[in-house]
Amino acid sequence: MEILSVVAAALASYIFGSIWYMSLAQPWMQAAGVEADESGRPVNSGGAMIYILAFVCALVVAGMMRHIFSLSGIDTPIKGLMSGLGLGLFLAAPWLVTNYMFAGRSRTLMLIDGGYSTIGCTIMGLVLTLI
Repeated sequence: MEILSVVAAALASYIFGSIWYMSLAQPWMQAAGVEADESGRPVNSGGAMIYILAFVCALVVAGMMRHIFSLSGIDTPIKGLMSGLGLGLFLAAPWLVTNYMFAGRSRTLMLIDGGYSTIGCTIMGLVLTLI
């Protein structure tokens, strides 16, 4: 069951990320300084490999969250939801914001990517405790 919950949590967060970034594509591209072609798509889209690696990263995060949850006795949906929110909001997002500040990135980019980190971890936490 542990492997199934990790894969399901990673998949749920990945699907959310697809929706998040599709709906915020233009503001994200502007904030990140990504050039677009005539159709509005990124010039350096990177092909399928970037999406595969993004899912692998989601698996790594979900696997570590499951490990933390197991050691901490986080086993109910409300605990999973709150713990995922806490990990995203107080661990993942601040780390990302720190890197972006030193790189001189925009606040918009910090909010978009930090929002995904926070909500993605929240979704993972919930799914990990549902399965």
